[in-house]
Amino acid sequence: MDPVWIKVFILTLSDCVAPAGKTVCQEHEVEMQFLAQAECEVALQQLIALKNQSATTIVNGQESGCAPSARQVQAYASSDAVKAASNAGQWHEPAAATEDAASTVSHAERLASLSICEESLGIAPCRQGDIIVEATSSGIPVEIWRRDN
Repeated sequence: MDPVWIKVFILTLSDCVAPAGKTVCQEHEVEMQFLAQAECEVALQQLIALKNQSATTIVNGQESGCAPSARQVQAYASSDAVKAASNAGQWHEPAAATEDAASTVSHAERLASLSICEESLGIAPCRQGDIIVEATSSGIPVEIWRRDN
């Protein structure tokens, strides 16, 4: 296993959050890493749009953005080296790629055929409004979060 450097894009979101009715806010930054600049830019736009909907959050556009960088990672010489490392408990092998069931049937038809997630106790696939919640490949139960108004 040798160290190598890969190109990454660092998304930095700088914002200031104040409780309702307060005039002083607390500044903080969030950093995320992406392998492609386009993915970083899309995530930045979505985060800014989401934060701008809040009455208590101000996004600092001057300090937010996507910047190229590099990260050191461990590289394996062969697939055998990866398999040997996985036997040591360091790896979790991803599930094999399967055909997306949602792509073979129209969304409306599939939505109508699914039970509501609250009724199925989170056993996926199920539906939450117009959203289809798929089962995880690892068999971990799905958590449905809902904002109480």
